Amino acid sequence: MTFPPKKIILQRLFQLGVVVVLFTTDLPQKVMGSVQRALLATGLWKPTTSLPPARPGEPTAYSYHTALTTLTGKPANLHDFKGKVVFLNLWASWCPPCRGEMPDIQRLYEQVDTARVAFVMLSLDRDLARARQVVKEEGYTFPVFFPAGPLPDELESQAIPTTFILTPGGQIASRTDGMALYDTPEFRAYLHQLAQPPAELTRR
Repeated sequence: MTFPPKKIILQRLFQLGVVVVLFTTDLPQKVMGSVQRALLATGLWKPTTSLPPARPGEPTAYSYHTALTTLTGKPANLHDFKGKVVFLNLWASWCPPCRGEMPDIQRLYEQVDTARVAFVMLSLDRDLARARQVVKEEGYTFPVFFPAGPLPDELESQAIPTTFILTPGGQIASRTDGMALYDTPEFRAYLHQLAQPPAELTRR
């Protein structure tokens, strides 16, 4: 019986190792996310986004009563954040652009006044343990939730990541489809403007 040369055996073992890494770790998502984040930083890739001016005199009825579950399994509801601006991000652990923008979102979270701006990082993972593992491994401290029921039609998206900014009254102020950079002076100022009471906006 003739055995293949040692070099061929090593090549096949290497190829097998690559396959194992690709299918059992999140390395591909991390690499692709880093590449996409670098493209964003160069300005060559721009997301579809809109940042209309903040408007005073919002309706008093909160738009969304959406059941959620926290990262630790406690019940929550989008309505709990009435009175705050809400940064609502739809993501999943298997989505490279989602993973790519998350470090920037973490920096934004650390910079804004969370007494006036709430973060709802809404994982669409079916494997909840995988989402929890990603958050733990990356050291993210922003609040992560899971849907505990269907999302309202207005908050559905055909692709992720998708980010909604909700006003304190629960209206959709802006929507960004795709990966974006959020930790910028302009975006922080936008959130601050939205968080101001309507009376302050009217006096401007």
